[in-house]
Amino acid sequence: MQLTKAEEQVMQILWDLKEGWVKDIRDNFSEPKPARNTVSTVVRVLEKKGYVGHKAYSNVHLYYPLISKSDYSKSQLFGLMEGYFNNSFPAMASFFAREKDLTLVELDELLEDTRKELSKSEERKSKIQQHGHKKQK
Repeated sequence: MQLTKAEEQVMQILWDLKEGWVKDIRDNFSEPKPARNTVSTVVRVLEKKGYVGHKAYSNVHLYYPLISKSDYSKSQLFGLMEGYFNNSFPAMASFFAREKDLTLVELDELLEDTRKELSKSEERKSKIQQHGHKKQK
């Protein structure tokens, strides 16, 4: 689900804070700060959408994210890829490479970094699988 710009701003602050009162969230906006009621309304909308939860303390609420920044970013990126690039990662990657005017050296560095990350990921998966087999024996 796509968030509005105001909702994303509140989520960015909550992801950084981990949890916060409406006052804390408002205090983390740059000037000019939105009205307290505006922040409160946006937080309640985010709660209805399932992005934010709260702990009640008397008549005030301590809000916290229910979705991680990583999970939200991933869903937005995959939605972008599906909606604009026919679900093709190579098409999306080449678009950004052209738009950012990356040099061949920068592209090589990007590929090398990606190879390293994928290799680390494969090593972790392998260790988890080996660990699982040891427990079963």
